[in-house]
Amino acid sequence: MLNKRTRYAIKALMHIARKSAGGGLAAAATIADAEQISVKFLEAILSDLKSAGFVISKKGIGGGYQLNQQANTLMLSDLIRATNGPIALVPCVSLNYYEPCDICPDESQCGLHDVMQQVRDASLAILSTTSIQDLITREDLRVKKKSKR
Repeated sequence: MLNKRTRYAIKALMHIARKSAGGGLAAAATIADAEQISVKFLEAILSDLKSAGFVISKKGIGGGYQLNQQANTLMLSDLIRATNGPIALVPCVSLNYYEPCDICPDESQCGLHDVMQQVRDASLAILSTTSIQDLITREDLRVKKKSKR
């Protein structure tokens, strides 16, 4: 399950990507207002996104945030790992956060282990090929369809 921090990080990156596409910077207060996120919580998220290399910031009047890479190269799998941790539902199948199972004496004989690997692989197939730009495109299409009704 995605935590709030990750969901808000995605919203913030989408907002910044839209603003960056026009060459502008997105101020934290503007993002917070538009996305209905507490400014204090958003600033902590933006600090994490900056540390992870997803965004850069410029201080001062007219300052704000912009993407550090193209929106179409910013994959959800990377963002989730940076803000939420492992993608796998159980640590014994995690690629980056592996921990031995604490309830199974032998992972190689665990039926749940196999299923959780399949879930991880299917999730990764989607998340590692879906970018922030893809989310923006999907959202724009939904808005366009809704406005035609």
